[in-house]
Amino acid sequence: MTETELVPDLDAFVAEMVADDAPRLFAVVQVHDDTDADIAAWGLAFPDHAEVVSTSGGTRMRLRSPERAARLLSRPPATAARLVWVTDPPR
Repeated sequence: MTETELVPDLDAFVAEMVADDAPRLFAVVQVHDDTDADIAAWGLAFPDHAEVVSTSGGTRMRLRSPERAARLLSRPPATAARLVWVTDPPR
């Protein structure tokens, strides 16, 4: 028996698998003195960690959570960092 016989509609199976396991995309936005903001980093949230890359390309981080990225990129008192989700939560 071939793999195709085991999963009759392999394309649909693969599409569902990818949709179910896709990481969530987020941005870390730095807000400066409540007057200006910029995207400091982009990240992918996986069930057990987050991968984060600064927009300057100079920093890559593997962290326990997206919230940790926002805390690390805050520079109190003048700069606060916000976590902004780009994609909807998984179904």
